[in-house]
Amino acid sequence: MAASLKELMARLPQTGRVEWIGARPDTRTPMQVVTEVEARQGAGLTGDRFKAMRKTREVSLIQQEHIDAVAGFMGLDVIDPSVLRRNIVVSGINLLALKNKEFYVGEVRMAWTDLAQPCSKMEAALGEGGYNAMRGHGGVLARLLSTGIIRVGDKVRVGENAPVD
Repeated sequence: MAASLKELMARLPQTGRVEWIGARPDTRTPMQVVTEVEARQGAGLTGDRFKAMRKTREVSLIQQEHIDAVAGFMGLDVIDPSVLRRNIVVSGINLLALKNKEFYVGEVRMAWTDLAQPCSKMEAALGEGGYNAMRGHGGVLARLLSTGIIRVGDKVRVGENAPVD
């Protein structure tokens, strides 16, 4: 008997990995690249300007695989993650498959809240066509369901608890 769509969407055995972490302390300031960051439930990432501004955007994540795709679209060998204005770069797991699920980044439990859409600043950061290159590859936003430290090298995995509404 074939699996239902709901059953297929629940299957996510892959485990990802944190590749890069950045926080922007204020508008118009460069990202501060760090090897670890404190994530505080209800307050966002320590040192990031989006902390507690909106519960739906306590942290932003993007896939390394998508950064590589955008680089290809732009004819670039690599893209420095700091120009994309996301907090955490992960590899090895499809972030879109985390929708409506609890997941862990290291010891920190999170919930997917929305897609992270590109903004017009991608034209300046990546060059002409940067906005369109990022469309569909901007990553996701999440809220924090626990407090803890996130480190480069940490695993990214689906939580053992029931899906989040």
